[in-house]
Amino acid sequence: MTEQQRQWWTDGERVVADLISGLSDDELRADSALPAWSRAHVVAHLARNADALVNLLTWAQTGVETPMYPSREARDAAIEQTAALPAAELRGYYTAAARRLAQEADGMPDDAWDVEVRNGQGVPVPVALVPWMRAKEVWVHGTDLRAGLAFADLRADLCEALVDDVLGLFASRSQTPDLTLVATDVDRTWGSGETEIEGPVAAIAAWLTRGERDGLTGDVPPPPAWL
Repeated sequence: MTEQQRQWWTDGERVVADLISGLSDDELRADSALPAWSRAHVVAHLARNADALVNLLTWAQTGVETPMYPSREARDAAIEQTAALPAAELRGYYTAAARRLAQEADGMPDDAWDVEVRNGQGVPVPVALVPWMRAKEVWVHGTDLRAGLAFADLRADLCEALVDDVLGLFASRSQTPDLTLVATDVDRTWGSGETEIEGPVAAIAAWLTRGERDGLTGDVPPPPAWL
């Protein structure tokens, strides 16, 4: 964990909590940016993700294997169950889950941060990545709420880290796009393909994670699936 990652996480939790509290009960039930998910589903997913990351911190501290989710089916069922809660209960569950995660992280012994666990895809990772894992969740899904937050509002350094992260995942799957991605606002370039795509780093992050092409120039193909 770096101080920067922890700050991204803390800032993201605050921003998303404000977005959620500003939604009316009816607005919570309206569509999100994700197919087949309401805003309530996004909030439920974020709440359950906080619980899942607490599991990883518990694993690191106790040595007892505690996966994020028992199974994909159990994860999906928990999201549906939580999304169906009355609006006030859903907001309360989200707030409590986010607080539990922050408190668990604050109480972690220094040596526990070196322990290796497995992420939601079953890949071994150091538990020190949990703050970054949570930061990604709150910021990207915060845009999915369609409640006033857009990728253009995200910090450039956060978006750079997100691009690095997603392209690293694609490389691990042998899915690296044969492109050159040029961030025009932060002097960063990724890849070496003949086809060049240019735009602000936030627009590149939005394309890689959500398939959005706004703000990009060049022949922009659909990206591989992120998660």
